[in-house]
Amino acid sequence: AGALVDISLSAPCNPSDRVTIHHMGMMFTESTDDTGNLSLRVPALAETAVFLATFPDGSGATTNIEVSSIAFYDRVVVQWKGPAGLQLHAREFTTEYFGEGHVWHDAAGELAAAAVGEGGFLIPLGNATAPEALVAEVYTFPSGTAKQAGQVLLTVEAEITPQNCSQPIEAQTLEMTSAAGIRTRDLVLDMPGCDTIGDFLVLKNLVEDLTIAAR
Repeated sequence: AGALVDISLSAPCNPSDRVTIHHMGMMFTESTDDTGNLSLRVPALAETAVFLATFPDGSGATTNIEVSSIAFYDRVVVQWKGPAGLQLHAREFTTEYFGEGHVWHDAAGELAAAAVGEGGFLIPLGNATAPEALVAEVYTFPSGTAKQAGQVLLTVEAEITPQNCSQPIEAQTLEMTSAAGIRTRDLVLDMPGCDTIGDFLVLKNLVEDLTIAAR
């Protein structure tokens, strides 16, 4: 459901270790438990989905799976390293923030709604508390089964925090649509000074809005 993939990693020689997951240009870091195991759910970005797990010592493993349902979904990924303060926002058929139809990390939507074409959902990836963490947010909309026509307005926002103020931040977006495949964009942003902590920067036109036709 939702073109999601459940991944299990067993690495008994790497207990409580940092591991980086790679998939179609998307990267995020997680940690194994004290027995070297890790289980997670990842949005696929290709019908033939290949996943690579790598450890700091150079060891790793790969796996692949066919994800036949991916043609029914559009996806947008924002990924970054460290405390960049970034957020991905999707406003489904509305211009209002924090109301019905606004999907972001504090109102992430439901897979059940996406499965029947009624709305999208957002999944965070990566352990943000790890040093030099690679993290991502992935928004998914069921464009192939949508029950409503209109636009999904997409923005990336950056909160100015004590950790990122007066610092450059780097990020990358990946946009996956059934019509155009995957498009990647890089971003380098010089954050404002620390006297503006708590403010937000809205990064317009970093990702394209989705135009949805009802099915």
